[in-house]
Amino acid sequence: MDGRSSSFRSELILLLPRLRRFGHALTGSADAADDLVQDALERAMRRQAQYEPGTRLDSWMYRMMQTIWIDERRKQTVRRQHAPGLTDVVQTRGEDGRVSFPARVELEDVRKAMQLLPDDCRAVLALVSIDGLSYAEAAEALAIPAGTVMSRLARARRLLVAILDSSKKDVSGHD
Repeated sequence: MDGRSSSFRSELILLLPRLRRFGHALTGSADAADDLVQDALERAMRRQAQYEPGTRLDSWMYRMMQTIWIDERRKQTVRRQHAPGLTDVVQTRGEDGRVSFPARVELEDVRKAMQLLPDDCRAVLALVSIDGLSYAEAAEALAIPAGTVMSRLARARRLLVAILDSSKKDVSGHD
């Protein structure tokens, strides 16, 4: 293994937490996110020669993950196979359930609502609001103009609020 390959692998390892967050935001499932990250890492290793050193590896990987994810969703649509996402259950010792339970319920509501967003909005929301990328960085990662990032993000936030408001009304039984 040469120095370039070793450096490339080291950079990929450092990106893993961010790639997993992005994958989870896209798929809505930790298991599916791990599969997506693994597929993207395998593809990146096979196509390492196509990566230009000095450019943003995270953008290259986000774009690759989004492409793999979109391709997989298309395959599922064609096959009419829809697998429900699994809900992650996190156990933490010593936490006060009166505090943590409502926060977990709210987080799960947001995760479910995100899955109802259009794919393009969900990807932008994940990169900017979850991973903390700037508009310019998200635009580079998704290969779209920064103005498109801003409009998709605004649309995603409006839709997310509307979905969450709608679900609260459904639960309370009020219109």
